[in-house]
Amino acid sequence: MSGMRARLLLGAGLGVVMAAASLPVALAQTAATGANAGNAVSEGANGTQAAANPAPVAPQDAPFITPSVDADVLYELTSPTGDAVMKQRMRWQVGSLRQRLDPQGSDLFMITSWPDHTLTVVDPGRKRKSVMPAPSQGLTPPGHPAMVGTYARLGGSVVAGESCIIWRTKDADGHASDVCYTADGLLLQVAQQGQITVRALRVSRVAQPDDVFAIPSGLKQEAPARP
Repeated sequence: MSGMRARLLLGAGLGVVMAAASLPVALAQTAATGANAGNAVSEGANGTQAAANPAPVAPQDAPFITPSVDADVLYELTSPTGDAVMKQRMRWQVGSLRQRLDPQGSDLFMITSWPDHTLTVVDPGRKRKSVMPAPSQGLTPPGHPAMVGTYARLGGSVVAGESCIIWRTKDADGHASDVCYTADGLLLQVAQQGQITVRALRVSRVAQPDDVFAIPSGLKQEAPARP
């Protein structure tokens, strides 16, 4: 699990919501750093073992890692030790390349705008907002294979009733990760060392209105909290 995702599961508050930026679109952009794929045997969510020592595919055959459809996905996030679980809702608007994350149990939410290269954490209760650079400046365009990193295809799976392909890559911290993407670029699952750390529970492909991603007016801007 990346350091960002680990911090997300260890607390609550503004810094924690900032850490949520690694999921799920930003995670896809920073997941692969170009290192060789791992050698371990992988087991998918459906219990089917994938072949050992998978060979990385050619760059043009890499998965689509940015959604090419508007979507509303509910994720379950689990710590590597399995003793901390939380849910997080993600909404994505492909036309504007914006993402909204709503962690469970908090009225804080986060809007990432890749055209503006901004990540805004909104605290409606305190009428505050924090603005910082987006977690990844380089977004793979929807409908295009991953632009960086290496991916080895492991096999198919079904998560939240959706078919996806499991790919082995490495996260931003250099740890081998098995990630499951749909054909239209939705991230459905992340596993490391046999532990599922991110898993979609519900997937809906519905148009997302602009007001979902609007930043409320009248908020006082403050410096970002440190994760």
